[in-house]
Amino acid sequence: MVSKKGDRAFGKRSESFGDVFEEWEPKTKLGRLVKEGQIASLAQIFENNYIIREAEIVEVLTEGELEEEVISVDICQRQTDAGEKSRFKATVAVGNKAGFIGVAEGKDKEVGPAIRKGILIAKLNIAPIRRGCGSWECRCNTLHSVPFNLVGKCGSIKLELIPGPKGLGLVAGEAAKTVLRLAGIEDVWEKTFGRTRTSSNFAKATWNALKASYNIMHPVDWVERKRL
Repeated sequence: MVSKKGDRAFGKRSESFGDVFEEWEPKTKLGRLVKEGQIASLAQIFENNYIIREAEIVEVLTEGELEEEVISVDICQRQTDAGEKSRFKATVAVGNKAGFIGVAEGKDKEVGPAIRKGILIAKLNIAPIRRGCGSWECRCNTLHSVPFNLVGKCGSIKLELIPGPKGLGLVAGEAAKTVLRLAGIEDVWEKTFGRTRTSSNFAKATWNALKASYNIMHPVDWVERKRL
């Protein structure tokens, strides 16, 4: 059974979106701007280099469009003088299937609170990713794949995302598929190195690769800058 303190920290799942918005009291400048309506989208947050420190900001701007999925639940044990102490580690991904994705881990003595912590942290970690059609076999100029090859790393895992033609699907492992699907990627090849059986690192490596899509300036950005 979750305590009242836990309900306040992670939000009651039974509450409607409107109730959460009315009861929310922003504690940061960004939160106040969102509640006042001066910032109306996640894209505006990253364009102005704001840092998200309240999960309610993401909930308000996505208006229930954000999907949550548990990638893995592992048990962590450590030896103490009193015996073994166990904790659960839940790896969770959240995304709107339209270019925003967050991945995080939550730890607790019970599975439920661990998952809720993971969802909360994943919302705070949400980041934009660039989508496009970078495959020479397609060139349809729609947002179904990645615009160019992307590389990500976490732990011993290193992977490369390669643009795929429309209709290919997600040629990747299960943990990576979850992250790619929630990010809005429909067609891609994935080339991996390392111990991909570690689902948490596999998911975070995929997330790091997607975030790297904004590490360089794409030719599309040149046109937008000329217009400004």
